[in-house]
Amino acid sequence: MLVKEFYNREEAKYLKIGFSVALGILAIVACWRLAGNRVSHKEAGSYYAVQARFNRTDGLLVGDMVRLAGMNVGRVVDAKLDDDFKAVLTLEVKDSVRLPDDSSASIVSSGLMGAKYIEIEPGGSEDMIEPGGEFAYTQDAMVIEELLDRIVNIGKANRNKQPNK
Repeated sequence: MLVKEFYNREEAKYLKIGFSVALGILAIVACWRLAGNRVSHKEAGSYYAVQARFNRTDGLLVGDMVRLAGMNVGRVVDAKLDDDFKAVLTLEVKDSVRLPDDSSASIVSSGLMGAKYIEIEPGGSEDMIEPGGEFAYTQDAMVIEELLDRIVNIGKANRNKQPNK
């Protein structure tokens, strides 16, 4: 009888622990869902939205930086797929930064395995991208594995071209 009572207390204890963990996970998921993918800017000021379409955005996330000449000028605030399965990113850029309409947006990384961000190359046009407008030129993210595979294949091809000694 004492053994049975011990197991009932142990079972009740584990049931309480399991219920508490499940409740904690549920609370975390609820907070995450309520927060959504909203991104706020650390710097005060107003921003305007522009869009950029990419074939692939490997490793770029909502909340990542938008830079111009190495300076932070905004953030990625939304990402979705269009009807042609292209990634449409919404970027918020500082109001003080007016972008020529022939500017380009590229996905680059800070270092070999660093974080990805959007680098804007300003164009030379006198017309500016309007708020809600879209970049005419974009360059997709380079995947490191593909780059290494290309280098290996070039090395193999060069080795095969050399005459046997």
